[in-house]
Amino acid sequence: MTINNTIELMAPAGNFESLQAALDNGCDSVYFGVEQLNMRARSTVNFTIEDLKEIANRCEVKNVRSYLTLNTIIYDHDLSVVKTLLNKAKEANITAVIASDQAVIAMARSIGMEVHISTQLNVTNIETIKFYSLFADTMVLSRELSLRQVKKITEQIEKEQIKGPNGNLVEIEIFGHGALCMAVSGKCYLSLHSHNSSANRGACKQNCRKKYTVIDQETGFEIELDNEYMMSPKDLCTIDFLDQVIDSGIQVLKIEGRGRAPEYVATVIKTYREAIDAYYEGTFSKEKTAVWMEALNTVYNRGFWSGYYLGQELGEWSEIPGSAATQKKVYVGKGTHYFPKAAIGQFKIEAYDIKVGDRILVTGPSTGAQEMIIEEMYVNDLTAEKATKGDDCTFKLPFRIRMSDKLYKIVES
Repeated sequence: MTINNTIELMAPAGNFESLQAALDNGCDSVYFGVEQLNMRARSTVNFTIEDLKEIANRCEVKNVRSYLTLNTIIYDHDLSVVKTLLNKAKEANITAVIASDQAVIAMARSIGMEVHISTQLNVTNIETIKFYSLFADTMVLSRELSLRQVKKITEQIEKEQIKGPNGNLVEIEIFGHGALCMAVSGKCYLSLHSHNSSANRGACKQNCRKKYTVIDQETGFEIELDNEYMMSPKDLCTIDFLDQVIDSGIQVLKIEGRGRAPEYVATVIKTYREAIDAYYEGTFSKEKTAVWMEALNTVYNRGFWSGYYLGQELGEWSEIPGSAATQKKVYVGKGTHYFPKAAIGQFKIEAYDIKVGDRILVTGPSTGAQEMIIEEMYVNDLTAEKATKGDDCTFKLPFRIRMSDKLYKIVES
C-alpha cells in the first residue's frame, strides 16, 4: 500500500535485530520468514510462530506493514503447517502473506488474508496481472524486466482499472537493492543437484558464489576463470536512478537482505529513505546520489550494477568471492548494564581494544543496530582513552542498551 502517495519502502527482517533496525531507520513495511517454508530458510535465523505477535506489535507501533513470506515450493506434507501458520499470522494481525504456491494463495484468501504474489511466479505481462488480480492485491514483477516494461504494466493497470480483492488498483512491487541470483527470478537447481538441498525450498547452498575451473573432458585442458565469478551477479543498486524507478509507476520498492546483518539493514534502509524523501521534496540530485553510494558501499555488497532496469541484456558478475564493503565490524564485547538517568552504557570488553574516537556499533534484538562515535570513556570508574580485554568500560549512549547486546567497532576494510 502506498504511504501518503509516496512509494512504499520495504525492508528485510531475518531476526529481531534486523527488524528493529528497519523500524528505526524509516521503512514503510517489513517482510520476514517463519520456520522453514520461506526462501531464506537456511541463510538466516528465522522467526518462530510464537514471534508473530511481537513482530506485529512492533510494526503497529511504527505504523509499518508486516508481510509473512511463505513462498517456497509446497508439498502435501506441508499443507497442515501452512494452514496453521496462516491462521496464526491472521490472528496476530500480520498484514499480508507473500506467496507463490496456489495452495497458499487459496488458503490465505479463504481466511480473508491479504495476498502478495512472490517474484517466484515470474510475473512479466499484463494478462498475468489480470489473472492474479482475482486473488492478490500486490504483485512482485520478475527481476529481469526493464523499467520501460515495468512502466507499460503499471500504465495498463491504471488504464484498464485492474483491481485486487481489496477493491483498489493492483499495486506493483520491484526489487530495489541487494543480492541477485543467476537464475530467472530465483528458480535455481544447482544446490539441489550438488547437495540435495533445494534452493526452491529455501535451502540454497550458493554454489554460484564460488570460483570454478572449466575442464575439457577430451583433452584435460583447464581454464581457470580468474577475472570474475561468472555465476555470481553483482548486487542490484538503484539509488542513482531512483527517480526513474519511481517514475515507472511502481508502488513498492523491496530491499533484499534477510540473510544480512542488522547494520546492513540499518544503512540501506536509512539511505533509501533519504533518497525517496528527496525525490518527493524535489531535491534528488547527482551530488546526493554520490553521498548515498558511498554509504551503501560501507556495508556488505558484491559490487553494484543496475540490473536489467535500464535495458541491459546480460548480467554483470562479481570479481571477488565475498564482500566489497569499505568497512567491516570487529567484535569487542557485550553490554552488561544501562544507567537511564545518566544515559550511560556499561560493556565488558572480551576481544579487541576500543578507544576514544572509535566508531562503534551496538546490536541486539530490541536495540536493533545503532552506530556512534565514542567521545569520552571510563574504564573501571576512571577516565581513560582506551579499554582492553577484561576491562569494564562505560560511556554515554543516545540509546538504551540491554544485557548481552553486542559491541563492535567499525574499521576500514
